[in-house]
Amino acid sequence: MLKRKAKKKVVKEKKCNFENQIYSHMEITKELLEKLNQKYAALGENLPSYLEGLLHTDVTTYWDYIQLDTLLTLQKPKTHFPDETIFIMYHQITELYFKLALREFEQIGEKKELTKAYFVSRVTRINRYFDALIKSFEIMIEGMDREEFLQFRMALLPASGFQSAQYRQIEIYSTDFIQLVAKDRRAQFALSSEIVDMFEHIYWKEGATEAATGKKTLTLIQFEEKYRSAFIAQGEHCRHKNLWQSYLRLSIEDQEDEEVKNVLRENDINVNVNWPLAHYKSAVRYLARDSSDIAATGGTNWQKYLPPRFQKRIFYPNLWSVEQQENWGKAWVESSLQN
Repeated sequence: MLKRKAKKKVVKEKKCNFENQIYSHMEITKELLEKLNQKYAALGENLPSYLEGLLHTDVTTYWDYIQLDTLLTLQKPKTHFPDETIFIMYHQITELYFKLALREFEQIGEKKELTKAYFVSRVTRINRYFDALIKSFEIMIEGMDREEFLQFRMALLPASGFQSAQYRQIEIYSTDFIQLVAKDRRAQFALSSEIVDMFEHIYWKEGATEAATGKKTLTLIQFEEKYRSAFIAQGEHCRHKNLWQSYLRLSIEDQEDEEVKNVLRENDINVNVNWPLAHYKSAVRYLARDSSDIAATGGTNWQKYLPPRFQKRIFYPNLWSVEQQENWGKAWVESSLQN
């Protein structure tokens, strides 16, 4: 009993000393402490116990907070070529940006009282992420030794950047699923068609078929086996929560606002023109030859899959004129390939 009382006395003294330090440094006001008491009381918890825990908590360091030691061990080259590490790290960076973008798509779709200001600010975030990726793609285009790449890439088969599930999720979050159906199949579906039926004709499957035989590559077979069910489920989830449907939840006045339209147009161009075009330039740099083209990793048909003018994939056709849709990607391709 005496030991228990002594322990309580020590705890009480520590708590008092802690509170005195707080007040003496003016770091926490009495009003803030009262709000903290109310917060923990509402949770059925005791604030002094949490304050006591702070006495034993280690200070957070930068390297622990971002898990630096773990992060720097995530590069696992399969060959001895130094530039393979560049290839790995850039794709890892890409996936982290995709994750940032997906967080914004999710929040927009779940926002109950969606306002113009919120919509514009969050779509602008997504656009910034893609701007950063597109502008940094020179790391891939000019930053690797061509001969090294052509050798180490053979050790990666059948893996391919085509298999980026997060990029496919971004597409599903951006628009109505029907807009992702291959353009020559789209007319047979309606907005209300079953996602599972439309998925069978999603545009990107054509990019992972063997150019000579038309058969599915192992890259595509693996990708569908792992993600098919998840993509279909997400398509159902996003029927009324994708970016276009969120736009339609805005007032008519806000929908007609050019600022709102422009952030959507920028998203459309970034995802469907500039990002594929950056990959196309990279493919030309590393895979094109005078007499013949080298197949991409996984056997993907990059010559027809990457150029925007072939796919004419447009998330928000209502925001573009007929002429702009007919010439989709043409001006950007011509301008970029001249640089």
